[in-house]
Amino acid sequence: MLPRWVTLLPVLILLPPSETKSDGGDGSPLDLDGLSLPALNPLRQKLAERLVELADDVPASRIALGLGPTQDDEIERNTALFTSPTAPALSRYTGVLYDALDARSFTKAGRARAAARLWIGSALFGAVRAYDCVPSYRLSGGSKIPGFGTLRSHWKPELTDALVAQADGIVVDLRSGTYQQLGPVPGAITATVLTEKPDGSRSVVSHFNKHHKGLLARALTLTTAEPKDVKGLARVAAKSGLRVEVASPTELIVLTE
Repeated sequence: MLPRWVTLLPVLILLPPSETKSDGGDGSPLDLDGLSLPALNPLRQKLAERLVELADDVPASRIALGLGPTQDDEIERNTALFTSPTAPALSRYTGVLYDALDARSFTKAGRARAAARLWIGSALFGAVRAYDCVPSYRLSGGSKIPGFGTLRSHWKPELTDALVAQADGIVVDLRSGTYQQLGPVPGAITATVLTEKPDGSRSVVSHFNKHHKGLLARALTLTTAEPKDVKGLARVAAKSGLRVEVASPTELIVLTE
């Protein structure tokens, strides 16, 4: 059980999932009752069962999941969704953002803060806490499962309601647009990463976007401060070495060169 002081931290940070996921794990097979936001379990169960059924049809899975012929191992992950080992979400999701977050370097206190503050969006699970145990799977926010409709039509508004109920303070939504649409959080603070050129002009970053969002998430996770607004978030980010500006009460700009 988390210390009482951890459960009262006011910042809720929503991370995007990743297409790439680690294999294996040493946890028991998927137990939906062990995940946070249990109200979402009926939809999670329905989605998971449909995903396993779809995996029996490899050509249809390729189309629905946007995969090529060399990615059938991703479909095999879905085949074993209920039988494969699980791992904490923070170690299951991989890629540029999670490399920058570097959860493996968290101290005991850092892990406690991550457990309290960090959530990860998911097309399959809606959202999970950092240390909820999940299997490896393949499903993206924009995937269209045959006969199932869009994922957005299923998750909204259930996911929004569930996340809002968890928000005791500010919400920092670092999810990509696709995942934000699955469960928008009204009033959430977003982050925009911009590159500033020598002439002062700025442009939206693509290559370093995930990296800098990972650095921002790390700073906001590990801080002992309890920011109450976007200005407080900016102070935490600046203290960690990031160059930031407040664009509005609900937008923080992270600048790179």
